[in-house]
Amino acid sequence: MSNISKVAVITGASSGIGAALVKAFREAGYGVVANSRSIAPSADPGIVAISGDISSPETAERIFSEGVARFGRIDTLVNNAGIFTAKPFTQFTAEDWAANIGTNLAGFFHVTQHALRRMEAQGSGHIVQITTSLVDQPINGVPSVLASLTKGGLNAATKSLAIEYASRGIRVNAVSPGIIKTPMHPPETHAALSGLHPLGRMGTMQEIVDAVLFLEKAAFVTGEILHVDGGQAAGHW
Repeated sequence: MSNISKVAVITGASSGIGAALVKAFREAGYGVVANSRSIAPSADPGIVAISGDISSPETAERIFSEGVARFGRIDTLVNNAGIFTAKPFTQFTAEDWAANIGTNLAGFFHVTQHALRRMEAQGSGHIVQITTSLVDQPINGVPSVLASLTKGGLNAATKSLAIEYASRGIRVNAVSPGIIKTPMHPPETHAALSGLHPLGRMGTMQEIVDAVLFLEKAAFVTGEILHVDGGQAAGHW
């Protein structure tokens, strides 16, 4: 534990990009507070695993109270937890709406408020949202209004928070991925999904991790929406 000088909170941390981020931040020497709805306890003393739904204010409170109790500080928050529901707009249900708003927006709100209070007290910090390039470049055949509504809100909030907190030593950025090769996409879908990117392939989890770590080190960058999307946001193709 003595080699830990910085601490990162990562939501949606039990699988996919979130699990890859936990691994990368630990390898960089960070203590990690890892959250998801059903995350298992970790044998690594450098990881505090907090299970719970971030749409609940109580979960956000536990993430930070237990994280600070273990490590004494919070330096970075990666708002990675998210829901993507692909349906024609008129087929969305009230349950779809509640789930997307709960995780993508309410979760961000509760967790980020706690992070900013801690960061403001110490005079430094960095917050990164994981959003989607569908906000900037919708794709025919990929109905994504709830993703655009919620993740687009995070893009806007990223810029607003970057300006609000710049003078207090806190940076706020976002990574906007294309379609990433994670366990949620079965191998038989990869060829079709690859064709939805100008570069002709899906992104990798490591490429998203690399983008987050770049922003973590880029001390003169704030308010940035970094597209890691194989060219999707550049326009039609």
